[in-house]
Amino acid sequence: MKELEELFLPDDVQYTETHEWARDDSGSVTVGITDYAQDQLGDIVFVELPEVGDIFEEGEEFGTLESVKAVSEICMPVSGEITAINELLEEAPELVNQEPYNNGWIIKVKPDNPDEINNLMTSEEYVEMLKGEE
Repeated sequence: MKELEELFLPDDVQYTETHEWARDDSGSVTVGITDYAQDQLGDIVFVELPEVGDIFEEGEEFGTLESVKAVSEICMPVSGEITAINELLEEAPELVNQEPYNNGWIIKVKPDNPDEINNLMTSEEYVEMLKGEE
C-alpha cells in the first residue's frame, strides 16, 4: 500500500468522499477512481460498466470494480447521462490500476447541472479527508 505522500492526486480533477474523481472537460465530465482507491483495491480484474444513455443521480452506484481482494461500487460524482464508457476496460481492466487518471477513466457524463462538480473536493481537501481515515 502506498503512503499518502506517494499518491498521485492531480489538481485538475475534483474528488468524492467515495474515492471517485471527476474532470470537467468543457461540458462533459470524465469520471474514474482515485489512485488511493485503486491502490486499496489491489489488482482490478473486472469492471462492470453502465450503458451509454443511462441516467444516474449524484451519489448513485453506476458500476462495480472487481479486484483480487473485493468488489467495490463506483458512484456518480455528478448527476447526468452517460455519454461514453471506456471500452478498453472490458479487455484491460488493469488500466484502472496503471493509469487511473488517463487511460483508466471509466465513464463520461453529460451533467444535469455543470456547477455540481464544484461541490466536490480539491486534491488538498481530499488528502485531508484521507488523513482522517488512517
